[in-house]
Amino acid sequence: MGIDHARRLRGGLLALTVAGGLLLAGCGGDGGHGQASDGAAKSRDRSSGWPAPAPDAPRDDERGEESGDTGRDLAPSPDLLSTFALDVDTASYGYARRTLADGRLPDPATVRPEEFVNSFRQGYERPDGDGFSVTVDGARTGEEDWSLVRVGLATRAARDEGERPPAALTFVVDVSGSMAEPGRLDLARDSLGVMTDRLRADDSVALVAFSDEAETILPMTRLGTGRARVHSAIRRLEPRSSTDLGEGVRAGYDTAVEGLREGATNRVVLLSDALANTGDTDADSILERVSGARREHGITLFGVGVGSDYGDALMERLADRGDGHTAYVANDEEARKVFCEELPRNIDLTARDAKAQVAFDPAAVEEFRLVGYDDRQVADEDFRDDRVDGGETGPGHTVTALYAVRTRPGASGRLATATVRWLDPGDRTPHEESGRLTAAALGDDLWNAPPGLQVSAVAAYFADDLRRGDSRWSALPARPPLGALADRAGRLATATEDDAVRDLADAIRRADRLRD
Repeated sequence: MGIDHARRLRGGLLALTVAGGLLLAGCGGDGGHGQASDGAAKSRDRSSGWPAPAPDAPRDDERGEESGDTGRDLAPSPDLLSTFALDVDTASYGYARRTLADGRLPDPATVRPEEFVNSFRQGYERPDGDGFSVTVDGARTGEEDWSLVRVGLATRAARDEGERPPAALTFVVDVSGSMAEPGRLDLARDSLGVMTDRLRADDSVALVAFSDEAETILPMTRLGTGRARVHSAIRRLEPRSSTDLGEGVRAGYDTAVEGLREGATNRVVLLSDALANTGDTDADSILERVSGARREHGITLFGVGVGSDYGDALMERLADRGDGHTAYVANDEEARKVFCEELPRNIDLTARDAKAQVAFDPAAVEEFRLVGYDDRQVADEDFRDDRVDGGETGPGHTVTALYAVRTRPGASGRLATATVRWLDPGDRTPHEESGRLTAAALGDDLWNAPPGLQVSAVAAYFADDLRRGDSRWSALPARPPLGALADRAGRLATATEDDAVRDLADAIRRADRLRD
């Protein structure tokens, strides 16, 4: 079937020939067949070695790796460790839905399976304080010896609005000519207006507009006495000419630094179709400005994409380097959700530089494949190196990683141990939490598993199908045809009464028709 082994390369590079997806959605509380976190790993800070729950993970000298070559798969046997930075982006799924609604299949290069999976609510048990709970479950597919294993990470529920820290938000709005298309700048104006009314009096807002040059429309302004000024500035946003995204990013971060507030969450919010066509269009140069402000001032980035033509790859890279997240909006309903629910939820951080490491037991697992997270992989040896960037999460978040796992015949005992490591958002103290799954806890049939696991599987299989034809990825085991997948999504939507799952079924049906 051509499922590729996940392998680790020397020099901190990962050469995983993977495809698939992690997920992060937003709220909830149901369990699974798996075992939730046991607390044994919390508050450990060791400088070396693999997570304690996996003491038998193979050493480098047991993997047959050669030194000095980082350009090819070197290990003759599977690497049974998988390490990645947490990711809560959802833009790829939103943009795929928009593309399908326009009657086109999305470019496979824009499909990130983890963002498909993370677009749906999960019911994981949540921790009482900052940090994570860890749930690991799974079920067997219809293909011999292949299972899907789900690693679910959840933060605490969001506190009341009045309990979060104040926010200092710098909105950087693309007003180039391409933003004149309906559903771009008009959507941004309306959304910013609604959000301004919902923010607290002790929050602050600045506004920067950019086309071929950038202009600070409004310096950092406290909403308690300046809400009317913010609304007036938003109404002044009008389309102009070409897109100098680099200049917009520079001006936005300069304005954020000038208005920096101690004790507040300082964030740049970039609204754009990310189609840079003038000025500094070099991604690395633009990204260096973002990462510099992050390192020096702790300013994070939230990217919001709009438009039928959208520079998805650039927006994602900007957010990754800016320790932030991306979302995509195509209509008023989605925009209000992002600006009135997701953005406020991201103001309050519960964890910084969060990474996950999953150790598969070599006695039970022959090979595995992480679904997605192609751009979020971390070298295994960097899991406990807190200088290496991870992901930032806030309250109400969930992150899901799916693995296709091939078990050994007659496998028993422990199958996998998942450990998440994060830094306290205040004092940067490291903490860890772990969860485990045994072979006996695998469900016998994926399509009789709890609804959350089934929805995750449907989303991952859908993304996998949309990447069909790209030779970088091979098919997930037991992937149903799109028609059958749409039917499963429809039944799940009825069972869960979840409109988001109903929208997923509709998107799969559109893709199926376009495949004909």
